Amino acid sequence: MPILQWLTRDQDVNAAQSVPYRLLEEVGDLGHGDRNAGNMLIQGDNLQALKALLPFYAGQVKCIYIDPPYNTKSAFEHYDDNLEHSRWLAMMWPRLELLRDLLSEDGSIWVSIDDNEAHYLKVIMDEVFGRNCFIASNVWQKRYSRENREAIGDVHEYIFVYARSPERFKATRNRVPLDEQQAKIYRNPDNRDEKDPTKRWRGLPMTAQGYRPNQMYKITAPNGKVHVPPEGRCWSMIEPEFEKQLAAGRIYWGKDGNAQPSVIRFLSEVEGLVPWTWWPHDEVGHTDESKKECNVLFGADVSFGTPKPERLIHRILHIATNPGDLVLDSFLGSGTTAAVAHKMGRRWIGVEMGDHAESHCVRRLGKVIDGEQGGISEEVGWKGGGGFRFYRLGSPVFDEEGRLCSDIRFPVLAAHVWFSETGTPWNGRPGTPFLGIHEGRAYALLYNGILGDKRPDGGNVLTRPILRLIRDEIAAAAPAFDGSLTVYGERSALAAASLDRENIAFKQTPYDVKARR
Repeated sequence: MPILQWLTRDQDVNAAQSVPYRLLEEVGDLGHGDRNAGNMLIQGDNLQALKALLPFYAGQVKCIYIDPPYNTKSAFEHYDDNLEHSRWLAMMWPRLELLRDLLSEDGSIWVSIDDNEAHYLKVIMDEVFGRNCFIASNVWQKRYSRENREAIGDVHEYIFVYARSPERFKATRNRVPLDEQQAKIYRNPDNRDEKDPTKRWRGLPMTAQGYRPNQMYKITAPNGKVHVPPEGRCWSMIEPEFEKQLAAGRIYWGKDGNAQPSVIRFLSEVEGLVPWTWWPHDEVGHTDESKKECNVLFGADVSFGTPKPERLIHRILHIATNPGDLVLDSFLGSGTTAAVAHKMGRRWIGVEMGDHAESHCVRRLGKVIDGEQGGISEEVGWKGGGGFRFYRLGSPVFDEEGRLCSDIRFPVLAAHVWFSETGTPWNGRPGTPFLGIHEGRAYALLYNGILGDKRPDGGNVLTRPILRLIRDEIAAAAPAFDGSLTVYGERSALAAASLDRENIAFKQTPYDVKARR
């Protein structure tokens, strides 16, 4: 596969490995509503924030949407969007790598971009995610008015879509609902109640191409006319199924009763349309709309330079997610993705590094929780509720040599130990040294007085009583478990021969706890 070369490529493709794992420190006063709703707003450099999220959310995010700086050589108040081309690629590569690692196996990533970097972005995303994981390049019509100052009017942007598993994405993605223009062929000639989708219907042809012997039967209409399939075609169902549909009143014979039979399909039964790559402004909004949305929220003329309309993000999240799924935006901007995800009943994580994480995002999401009625609120029936926690990036978990810093708490270290060993996020209980079982191996951590006693012989050292406690917890979780055990602790009171005999690998804390590269 062709790859893209640029001045600093060799160091950029390894940049994510050298990013330190940092703590996420909650700022309680800046949260809003129900703090246990599972939503996170993080202020800080998004590269470091993504690395901090890995031990907790690797493989957990269903949909990622990002709207990175476009490298348009225009000055925005909130972003440095005047990056030289190599610097732009250097900025994007490590972030894409970390975003890939956060995606779930059935997850997808959607990236907004324009012509300035679109073709280069496509090449590096092919490399990071795999060319076979490319789904589509959607074209969003961002403008509806013409301007005569350009050689050729710029009216569109792209939204690149990649999935960890294209097959699973295709199987799980949602269809796009019909709008009224598309649904106008569904009518209700009986009582003209055109607004009720359970009464609006159309007749679908009851034939299929080809010849199938059990689908070539004669059909007698109510008026006595006998129908057979047209030449080169057969009925679309076998005769018992036709009789079933006939008895249910689902066969239509035309206005005069002489037409070939067709199957009645109600509008309420239509799953929707398979999404396609042309997204016109009348369906998903435009830049004028998004600026007005921001101005209503923040005051006139204080919106971002390139806001996205809520309807655009709604279309993406509708296709890619379902209620309860986790959505991530690491270039959160004014908070649109988080606001739309919240209104749609999705969990969300938003990352924004500037002061406007507090001045714009906190403010906007607080309004959403309080029931703000702009954007898609009416369409989705939003009335308010939920909440989020606000975090800032704290100190590193590991020093420059990859060794554990001394002031780390047990849950943080447990997450990093589990992630370093398994490459998956830790979802265990923080009140016990037993961390869990992964691929036939159990893991335990003795650290920071987890057993209630910080003396060396009281919980941080592997002794026979403590080993017995760990074994009891393993047996309670998995009675049939007979695999190996890895224990992290201050030191082991068991001889090396005993550890070998009992299939235990002991690793010393803090020296054997390393940052996962």
